[in-house]
Amino acid sequence: MKQAAIISERQAVLVDKEMPELREGWALVKIHAAPMCAEYKGFVHGHESDCLGHEAAGEVVQAAPGSTVKPGDRVVVMPQYPCGECGLCVQGDYIHCEHNLDVHAATMSQFIAKPSALLPKIPDGVSYEKASLACCGLGPSHGAFERMGVDAFTTVLITGLGPVGLGSVLNAKYRGATAIAVEMQEYRINLARELGVDHIIDPRDPEAVQKIKALTGGRGPDCGIECSGVVAAHRLQIDAVKRMGQVCFVGECGAETPIRISPDLIRKGISLTGSWHYNINHFPKIMQVIQNSPLLDTFITHVIPMSNIQEAFEVSASQLNGKIILKPWE
Repeated sequence: MKQAAIISERQAVLVDKEMPELREGWALVKIHAAPMCAEYKGFVHGHESDCLGHEAAGEVVQAAPGSTVKPGDRVVVMPQYPCGECGLCVQGDYIHCEHNLDVHAATMSQFIAKPSALLPKIPDGVSYEKASLACCGLGPSHGAFERMGVDAFTTVLITGLGPVGLGSVLNAKYRGATAIAVEMQEYRINLARELGVDHIIDPRDPEAVQKIKALTGGRGPDCGIECSGVVAAHRLQIDAVKRMGQVCFVGECGAETPIRISPDLIRKGISLTGSWHYNINHFPKIMQVIQNSPLLDTFITHVIPMSNIQEAFEVSASQLNGKIILKPWE
């Protein structure tokens, strides 16, 4: 089977790989749509890898004994290989499993083997491309907004308008919330406006926090979702949200963010949380967004054959894009 690989700095190709083996309760999925996420960082820096991608949608072509899906089922391929037995897995929060299986598999590939519990079925009438947004396209913000109770009475601050941040705009507007976004790249700003963002603030503006608060009568937004992974954005969120507000971090970041316990947490009373994905029991809810939102075609800016993997990575690295979907069989 064909699989994408980064072989040197800014160079990607397709390589031949062996078909994956099935375990009890697993299924083999023929991948029809493989979204791109942050893999472009490895492309830019020359981090060699033939294990790329963690989100997909496709068709079950083989099911091992004990599988809960059958050949012909159309499914979303959820990330990781959790144990399926611990308390977190049982309650649906498998993404936080501490006992992941030692399996290295990629979704930028023609086939993948997965535990059938991680293959929720796609409703009739939903394309593979749109269904694949149930992973990183819409998943991080969906999980964060569920946790924070975002609804039509909420003003939400979104920092960073990469694909995850743009998905946050889409999810916020679907819920009827007011969305304030912080971004300086013109392409992303224009795309966010097409997705219905209510206000845009330039992070380079020294009055950014004051301008955000002015949009909310001086209080600050009810909650924030941080999608950039930039320390300055962490600080802006903490400073801008209202007293007793909430901030949820979804953008990956290994740097240290200064948090002042008394003024930030005790006296301001805000709650800081992290959200990686969403509880798999909420899959029907995210599918409602995918089925009913009129904005998905705007959010998906590129659908590229995987045979053009070099082009796909160049587009992703340019950051002049919304969500990019690879087609492994084209």
